[in-house]
Amino acid sequence: MFKSWPAAASSGAIAPDSTPERLGPSAAQRLLVAAAILLALAAAALLVDVPIARAMRASGLSGELGHLLSLSEGFGWGGSVALIILSAAVLDPRGWRVVPRLAIGAFGAGLFADAVKLVIARARPMRANLDGSAIDTFVGWFPAWRNGALDLAHNDKLQSFPSGHAATAAGLAVALAVLYPRGRWLFAALAILAALQRVEVQSHFLSDVLAGAALGCLVGAVCQADWRLGRWLLGLEKPTV
Repeated sequence: MFKSWPAAASSGAIAPDSTPERLGPSAAQRLLVAAAILLALAAAALLVDVPIARAMRASGLSGELGHLLSLSEGFGWGGSVALIILSAAVLDPRGWRVVPRLAIGAFGAGLFADAVKLVIARARPMRANLDGSAIDTFVGWFPAWRNGALDLAHNDKLQSFPSGHAATAAGLAVALAVLYPRGRWLFAALAILAALQRVEVQSHFLSDVLAGAALGCLVGAVCQADWRLGRWLLGLEKPTV
């Protein structure tokens, strides 16, 4: 199978369970369909954004479920994502060659979400007036530019849409699933938990995390498409035969 696998096995490293999925329209199209579905769900979630935010403000989640969600934030936070990528590079026989896909998938999706945040101003649930509708939480454009001046101090309060954590977690889950297909359901579950954690702590509305997850799938689709980037990533990750 892989020439380096016996040595890797004896040293305790993990071996790829299969080669990365072959490039082509099917791989990218499935991710595009997933992104479209998530965007549709994000639009539908506007109907329940405020009731869910009210419930989280009133009581939140406690016990083991709340603790599990708290721990799950790490799958979408930049620092712990970097540690996950570093672990993959150390344990996978392909070494650093798995880093580009993971970094582009996770951090590329997070930066994509951050770019959208700079355009669309939406109050976070913890700061928003929940007496109105979800549409009322969108307060305009360019949250960093308020009252004719650059206002970075209050910028974060109006950067609810979309969720950067959810985008990062979804992008990381897609990249990990491509590299290690047998764990795809585990990676998806971790991304879902990370997204729900953002809703539970009132940093984002449900529609925010669904939109963020859609961006993660879009970045994953770009990495899987039969374009220059996708071909480069696949060639980089091919094991030595």
